[in-house]
Amino acid sequence: MAMAVALVLMVAASLLFHFLSPWWATPLASNWRQMDDTLTITLVITAIFFVVINLFIVYTLLRFRHREGRRAAYQPDNKKLERWLIVATSIAIMGLLAPGLFVYAAYVTVPANALDVEVVGQQWQWKFRYPGPGGKLGRSSIDLVSAANPFGLDPRDPAGQDNILVNNNELHLQINQPVRMLLRSQDVLHDFYAPPFRARMNMVPGMVTSFWFTPNKLGRYEVLCAQLCGVGHSGMRGYVVVEDAASFQKWLKAQPTFAQTMAPPALVAQPAAAAGGAAAAVTGDALVAQGKALAESKACVACHTVDGSPRVGPTWKGLFGKTETMENGSTAKVDETYLKDFIRNPQARVVKGFAPMMPKIDMSDAELEALVAYIKSYGAPAASQQAQQSPPSRAPSQ
Repeated sequence: MAMAVALVLMVAASLLFHFLSPWWATPLASNWRQMDDTLTITLVITAIFFVVINLFIVYTLLRFRHREGRRAAYQPDNKKLERWLIVATSIAIMGLLAPGLFVYAAYVTVPANALDVEVVGQQWQWKFRYPGPGGKLGRSSIDLVSAANPFGLDPRDPAGQDNILVNNNELHLQINQPVRMLLRSQDVLHDFYAPPFRARMNMVPGMVTSFWFTPNKLGRYEVLCAQLCGVGHSGMRGYVVVEDAASFQKWLKAQPTFAQTMAPPALVAQPAAAAGGAAAAVTGDALVAQGKALAESKACVACHTVDGSPRVGPTWKGLFGKTETMENGSTAKVDETYLKDFIRNPQARVVKGFAPMMPKIDMSDAELEALVAYIKSYGAPAASQQAQQSPPSRAPSQ
């Protein structure tokens, strides 16, 4: 009897938890209502079987419980029961699988007017590529990836010269415009997933996977990696901004093309520090701002904080100017050389108390200068005060 009561309470509690639970799917923001409907069908069918099976067990516990003077009858076969079970389970399985087959058929049938957008995943950041006026994405190869060419595009392919590159974690899309997401990974298995769009797909190294959807609600939606891709997995976040056509085109025109990123940097005359110091301060602030943007786009913020709170990597607050102890017992002062060497080759030394998990991220010399300047801006108090008291003429040239 106790077992029967426990099963009834379990069924009732499960049903109440489902209907009263505050954890429901995020509001839908794409065309994939079919996915929600398929999930609902799956929940209903499995719930019916869950309730029926458990209540049947309760019935058998009560109906066939032990009683004095009664013996169980051995019945090895029951053809009628077996036929009913075969029919019921077959219908249930078809009800579970058939809707999914129709939805998947629509999932892999991309509309002719869909915009191709490439998503590149790398520990622990997202990058995006759009076709230019030519309407085609150029060839790419992992062998071509470098600090100057983080997307690994083939500079000999004319189709890729006008490709628009977004080297940060924010993807912009036009509302009601079908989009085919072309996914590739530069290191390990990732999964590009924005819950309000429902659509998602694994990103497998060495191949290009894809899915499509149509965003139908304006807004800013969070992107996450849905595959455990390393210790910084939880910080591999981004955003999808869905906007009207005019705003999208304005944003798109402001992004650099592959040809522009590969062009030699223009020579910009830097005002001398002795000319008053104000111009030099502005240049330093701009460098720090660039470093902050790099820390976000290169996913440094997934492992390092600037407020002193612990994470998988050392905090940058008070880091510059302090002395770090390594796992082998040696010590090193955190200066510009230390930071640049560590970023260039993070596995060369291991800071005590932290695992050697930082991936090697290709950066140009200019990017490295900017990132180090940003880390220095959160340096140790003594170092910061010393830097502020130093005359402008002694400040390192940027």
